[in-house]
Amino acid sequence: MATRKSRDSDCNSVSFLKYVLYIFNVVFLLSGIAVFGVGIWTVVEKHQYVVLLTNATYELAAWVLIVAGCLVFLVTVIGCLGVLQNNRFFILVYTFALLLVFLLEAMVGVMSFLYEPHVEEELRLNLNSTFVENYKMDDSKTSAIDLMQIEYKCCGANQFEDWRYSRWQKENLSEGLKVPNSCCKTITPQCGKSDHPSNIYYTGCRHRLADEIRDHLIILSAVGLGICVLQIFGMIFSCCLYIKLKDVVN
Repeated sequence: MATRKSRDSDCNSVSFLKYVLYIFNVVFLLSGIAVFGVGIWTVVEKHQYVVLLTNATYELAAWVLIVAGCLVFLVTVIGCLGVLQNNRFFILVYTFALLLVFLLEAMVGVMSFLYEPHVEEELRLNLNSTFVENYKMDDSKTSAIDLMQIEYKCCGANQFEDWRYSRWQKENLSEGLKVPNSCCKTITPQCGKSDHPSNIYYTGCRHRLADEIRDHLIILSAVGLGICVLQIFGMIFSCCLYIKLKDVVN
């Protein structure tokens, strides 16, 4: 009689854990969609400016989030199958897969959190040299620089005078332009021949780019560290179910 009661108790416990894991999987799937969406948004929003950065942390963090978001869909399917079929092997795989997603998201959160305070300094040290050394020398960087100057309404990394020391000027590739045409308030052919404040923007691009990248990194950090906590509960529940199923079978 006691044995039967124990088995009934185990079954009730298993039913409860299965119900909790079904709910968890729904929440987990929604979090995966959010993680995937943030990763895609980060890549699309600033992908054209990534070539101007000397540190790969920003781009890497975004792509790791995308990978983690994709894994969530697969992990959710494995988890649902394991719970539905009372399959201990699937539940074990599900637990380790949750651990993997947890580690990926935590890595993104920590990377973004640690990198964010250093963005301004990195751009201060490197962005100007990227501008003056690569404009009209590297097609992808030239396009990114022109697009940035138009979008941010700025000229040069720190200030418009930076262009006086560029390879573009020194190697006589500027065709008489003092600044690129993308610096002009109203872009027309050869408008960069005049660097008068009525014609071009005097503000550099560095601070605006730093602010936007830092904002993105804060979001990546919050998403990575915030959502990874969710996986801890999933791992606890799945481990409990794995053990309980063994007891019920025995």
